[in-house]
Amino acid sequence: MAEKTSRVYGLQFGLLCLSSFLFFASFNMLIPELPNYLTSLGGAEYKGLIISLFTLTAGLSRPFSGKLADKIGRIPVMVVGGAVCLACGFLYPLTGSVAAFLLLRFVHGFSTGFTPTGIGAYVADIIPVHRRGEATGLLGLAGSLGMAAGPAMGGTIANHFSLDIMFYASSALAFLAVAVVARMPETLDETQKFRVGMLKITRKEIFEPRVFHPSLVMFFTIFSFGAILTVVPDFSEHLGIQNKGLFFTSFTLSSLAVRFLAGRLSDKYGRITILRLSAAVLVLALVWLGMAKSAVDLLTAAAIFGLASGMNSPTIFAWTIDLSHEAHRGRAMATMYIALEAGIGIGALSSSWIYNNQSANFPLVFFTCAGTALLAFLYLMLLVKKE
Repeated sequence: MAEKTSRVYGLQFGLLCLSSFLFFASFNMLIPELPNYLTSLGGAEYKGLIISLFTLTAGLSRPFSGKLADKIGRIPVMVVGGAVCLACGFLYPLTGSVAAFLLLRFVHGFSTGFTPTGIGAYVADIIPVHRRGEATGLLGLAGSLGMAAGPAMGGTIANHFSLDIMFYASSALAFLAVAVVARMPETLDETQKFRVGMLKITRKEIFEPRVFHPSLVMFFTIFSFGAILTVVPDFSEHLGIQNKGLFFTSFTLSSLAVRFLAGRLSDKYGRITILRLSAAVLVLALVWLGMAKSAVDLLTAAAIFGLASGMNSPTIFAWTIDLSHEAHRGRAMATMYIALEAGIGIGALSSSWIYNNQSANFPLVFFTCAGTALLAFLYLMLLVKKE
């Protein structure tokens, strides 16, 4: 394992943050424009599949990426994910049918099934335990900046140039993300050459029981994000907001304000304390969103949602690393990400079914999400002991 020194945030960590920014910007820049793009292909009724197919393959690939991260190394796993993003950006303009588009969304999901798993394991290798919350907060800050910049860039490029140029720009960012990490030093002590046999996954390699608690909390809290990715573009348009990426920019920028602080506080006061607070704030945000009647209401709810997300994500990541065994960090991160993808995917499908392209159903979607966030809060309060 790479030697840990007193200099926690060296070049490796900085490059990792840069690559994370580029990677998340690459695929998030497409999100606000994809519902209308699918509608133009004649697939308006399949909007829920835009996110759910993406997260399905991300979740299915997690056991493989986790195992490979523990076998062939963290860097190759990151590179594979970035390469998938790069290829898909060039293929979107070639999709001339609903079926081709949905197939490509299915393939695109492999990117997030690999890169974040490698990044998470790499961070666990190079950051000492007493700084993990802080470090995951900083790394999340970089990813969130990418999530904020991506939709804004995507909407601007699509409005001023074309959708095809937006897709190619997505590929360019993915290429840069790969270039940044490709020559970084590997942190896994003993790496093996890839063999096809490594793709054989046993039941034991799918789930890491040590990280059950953070994975379940992740599922309940991230459910709403799948719904928001699916429904908020239409909700924004319903409220008269022309740039459908503004909600995502608002909530992401809000999350930036608390990510670093929340990570440090979780190092000091414990993961459970911060997660209880973040779950309560998430419930508030979703109730507010369900009651939104104007653009101001929407963006205010987005800001509160961002505060909850900024506290929640780095804390769950750090908690997962805390509970994981050093030899199985890839598997532990993969397990947590499976819960993440399942939450987003089921949230996207459920919200699409509830919404059913009827504006009167918007409040019901968000109040349902508030219910799942409340389940996370109750679970943390009643069934999980403080560290």
